[in-house]
Amino acid sequence: MSLTVNAKTYAADAVQRDSVAYAGPAHTVSAKDTIKLARTAPKPTEAFSGVGRYGAKLTRTLTLTGAKTTVADAIFDLTVQVPVGSTSADIDTLIGDMSVYLGTTGFKDAVKRQLINL
Repeated sequence: MSLTVNAKTYAADAVQRDSVAYAGPAHTVSAKDTIKLARTAPKPTEAFSGVGRYGAKLTRTLTLTGAKTTVADAIFDLTVQVPVGSTSADIDTLIGDMSVYLGTTGFKDAVKRQLINL
């Protein structure tokens, strides 16, 4: 089982009941290049159908410049929570809107400068 992201192929490295960890092409004993996909099933109550959760976490070891250490891990952790009963169209819209936002200069600058109010 493999996962292709941005022309890079990640191979399944560890499979558990509700998660799969993938090792990427740059993954070694000393450098991380991994993606972990996970899900949590909805937990309904008498009054609410619950929410399903899905997560994708990318971890990559980076070489640093001008820092006290020469390497450290960068982590991009995305969590999605969707109420049971959401339409496919609504989910597509949410994904589309967030995808566009992630590609904006504003988001990139905010991550690089660690700001939330530009």
